[in-house]
Amino acid sequence: MTREIKSKVMSLGNRLAPRMGRNAAFVKAWAIVKAGGCELSVRGVTFGRRQEALRRLSRYNPADVRAFIVPEPENKADNKAAAVWVGVQNGRGLYCMGYLPAEYAPAAANLKAAGLRVLGGDVRGARLALAV
Repeated sequence: MTREIKSKVMSLGNRLAPRMGRNAAFVKAWAIVKAGGCELSVRGVTFGRRQEALRRLSRYNPADVRAFIVPEPENKADNKAAAVWVGVQNGRGLYCMGYLPAEYAPAAANLKAAGLRVLGGDVRGARLALAV
């Protein structure tokens, strides 16, 4: 195992541990690093006008859709929350599409959004691809 891989696993595992237990966190961290990333369901996509935003996003080429993970330490419900903001290349600004699952939010600093995939024609949700 190279130093870089070990460092990524340890860093990610330590951030995940408070929410899922140490052993499970390091198993999950190893799987994520080994795969080069993971894909997660974005939480909260049915809140407000997010369904309408997902319908609009589904019309764009996935390569033109950009997603960003933004930690929200001031969030009253969960100070470890990490929002998923989405925009379209050459578009007008960003939109908060939802949040990372709670168990992955503390690791937001170690994860980069690698793409967003809108699920289904009737817009059931969105999946966020993450890279380490």
